[in-house]
Amino acid sequence: MPDQLAAPLPPAPGADSYVALDFANSVIALPGGQYVDLLGSPASVNAWLSAHALAPEDADVQELCATQLRALREHIRSLFTARATDVPALPAAVNAVNDALTLVPTTALLRWDDKTGPYRATPCPTNAILDHALATLAANAADLLTAPEADLLTPCTATPCNRYLLRHGRAHWCSTRCGNRARAARSYARRTSQSPQ
Repeated sequence: MPDQLAAPLPPAPGADSYVALDFANSVIALPGGQYVDLLGSPASVNAWLSAHALAPEDADVQELCATQLRALREHIRSLFTARATDVPALPAAVNAVNDALTLVPTTALLRWDDKTGPYRATPCPTNAILDHALATLAANAADLLTAPEADLLTPCTATPCNRYLLRHGRAHWCSTRCGNRARAARSYARRTSQSPQ
């Protein structure tokens, strides 16, 4: 599965307001059953996170971190599907987002040193960058799912596209490429159904 697209698709409508939408759309279905995963390797995860101001360029993301991000992405995609199709959300997906939301403490924690006594400190483990990214993406997904715009959340209707968008106007496609593909498919279907056999 390739890591990068030769010509990346433009962000789907709504991705400029919700980075979680762009995150959910970071795995792209292509014709012929192929997929492009923009988070397919640690290097591509690092590039994606830095492009979205969620990590420095030299974050040196490891495979374990990339796996955690891809897992959160699948949970967010599951929640987007549930919201867009008006079906109950999987409890595991809700729990995964809530777990990510609690990764980054908002206040300094109480610590106790046997020699100097109590003090407060904000923990900064080696995976603080990943925790920050996971918490930010989870919070943004939760914001989208609970916002008035959530009623506009829909999957792209072009086959085989698997991206989500915030519907605008009459368009139900994530990009002009998908819109053109859907119109061409309808035109082809009309021509072939009208041709004599």
